[in-house]
Amino acid sequence: MNKTDLIEHIAKEADISKAAAGRALEALIGGVTKTLKKGDSVSLVGFGTFAVTKRAARTGRNPRTGATIKIKAAKVPKFRPGKALKEAL
Repeated sequence: MNKTDLIEHIAKEADISKAAAGRALEALIGGVTKTLKKGDSVSLVGFGTFAVTKRAARTGRNPRTGATIKIKAAKVPKFRPGKALKEAL
């Protein structure tokens, strides 16, 4: 399912226009992104939790040349599914 399919699904299930569903989806994505940028987490009970984790700096290898490279530390998004989502699968 891509973004367009998801918008169509939201519009159908919520009985709203595709434009309104698109705005709602963009608002959700924007809210999650903004909260994660601040370093907070977003919990949707039954669905899951979005959080930011820190990945330490490490060394890696360039697969083409085999040369050792340094990979910088980074903040990465993480999703932990909730109990209801796990049981649904």
